[in-house]
Amino acid sequence: MGQKEESSAPVVLITGVGPGTGGAMARRFAAGGWRVAMLARNAERLGALEAEITGARAYPCDVTDAASLDATVSAVEHELGPISAVIHNAVGGAFGNFMEIDPAVLQANFQVNTMALLHLARRVAPAMIAAGHGAIIATGNTAAQRGRAAFAGFAPTKAAQRILAEAIARELGPKGVHVAYIIIDAVIDMAWTRERFAGKPTEFFIQPADIADEVWRVVHQPRSAWSFNVEIRPFGETW
Repeated sequence: MGQKEESSAPVVLITGVGPGTGGAMARRFAAGGWRVAMLARNAERLGALEAEITGARAYPCDVTDAASLDATVSAVEHELGPISAVIHNAVGGAFGNFMEIDPAVLQANFQVNTMALLHLARRVAPAMIAAGHGAIIATGNTAAQRGRAAFAGFAPTKAAQRILAEAIARELGPKGVHVAYIIIDAVIDMAWTRERFAGKPTEFFIQPADIADEVWRVVHQPRSAWSFNVEIRPFGETW
C-alpha cells in the first residue's frame, strides 16, 4: 500500500475509467486540481492513463466484488485522503429481447450498475455527512427511462440505478451531500462507435470531454441550486 500524499486538494473516485467518458473525467478533474482515483478492471489501461494524467492514480478493481471495492476505497482514503466526490461510471450492458438474453447477464449487469452504486454510497456517505459536503454522481442513459425491446438485458438495471440514486439523493441532500444522475442521451464518440456508426458526422456524437465538463459543473453546483436529473445530448439528437 502506498504512502499518503500530502495535499489539500480534493479527491474524486471515478469507476469505469477507460478511453471514453471515464478517461475524460479523470483528465478534467486532474486539470481542475483534484487528485483522481481511477477504478477499472483493466490494469494495463489504467496504468497508461496514470502515466499520462498528472494527479491521477490507478486502482484496478472489479466493482462487482464488494470486498475488493471496500478495500480499494480504503486504499484511496489512505493514499490520497478523504473522498470528496464519487462518480460511478462503470457500466454493464447487453443487447437482446427478454427471450434472447441470458438471465445471468442481466444479473451481472445489475451488480455493476446498481449494486456497485449501493456499495459505494454506503461506504463513502458517512464520511461525507461528517464533513458536511460531498457529491455522488452516477452516469446513465435513456435506458434508465424506458424499456425498449432489445434493451431487456440492460434497461432494467439502469432504471433501478436511477431510482436508487434518487432514494440516496433524498436521504443525503438534507445532510449536505449532493447526489445526481446524469443521463447521456447520445452515442459517445469513441473508436468503436465511429466504426459502428460509420458515415455519421462528428456532430452526431457526444464528445467525452464535453460530458466531463458537465459532470464537473454538477459536482461544483452551489447547494442553493442542486440538480438531480440532468440530461445531455447533441443538438441534433431526436428526443
